Amino acid sequence: MALTIEGVSIPDSKLAREVTELVRDTASPLLFHHSSRVYYFGALAGKHRGLEFDPELLYTGAMFHDMGLTHRHSSAHERFEVDGANAARDFLRGHGIAQTDIDLVWTAIALHTTPGIPQHMHPVVALVTAGVEMDVLGLTYPEYSDTERETVAHAHPRSDHFKEDIIQAFYDGIKHKPDTTFGNVKADVLADKDPHFHRGNFCSVIRGSAWKA
Repeated sequence: MALTIEGVSIPDSKLAREVTELVRDTASPLLFHHSSRVYYFGALAGKHRGLEFDPELLYTGAMFHDMGLTHRHSSAHERFEVDGANAARDFLRGHGIAQTDIDLVWTAIALHTTPGIPQHMHPVVALVTAGVEMDVLGLTYPEYSDTERETVAHAHPRSDHFKEDIIQAFYDGIKHKPDTTFGNVKADVLADKDPHFHRGNFCSVIRGSAWKA
């Protein structure tokens, strides 16, 4: 039985069932349960904030948000967020979803590691990030009740060492394309895991450009 908490549940639709099946078959259990928690925490944040959103679109965004870390959907040169967004785009196109809704989900996934912007955008964009920030970073931990946190984590368990496991999953998904972390938070992951990693530097790019002054 799917979890229902505070009126929040996974949409009972063909699209949502196919999303669940695809992600379960493609991603690791760690990422599948993480993405499921992201949906619930994002949807609960929407309830807390009084936001109106399409649960199907939010569910798709949450479930695909880390698909770019999987071998099947990882490109050689794009940021992993873009890879996940592209995977969701292709899936939704194949199901005849309106382009405006596809663009919304694409944006939600592409921006989910970009602090300070998603919360000012459409609720689907804002709430995918809200779910990620709760489950990975715990930034809004006090905004959820003990019952909400415990019920979600019971239905979709965190591994015993989730914090380290998710950092490792990030590293495994991006280590083959370190240049894609320039200017974003995943550079911290490479710096943590790879002693030979050298960050790109914004000021160095400016000073090293072809302009004379």
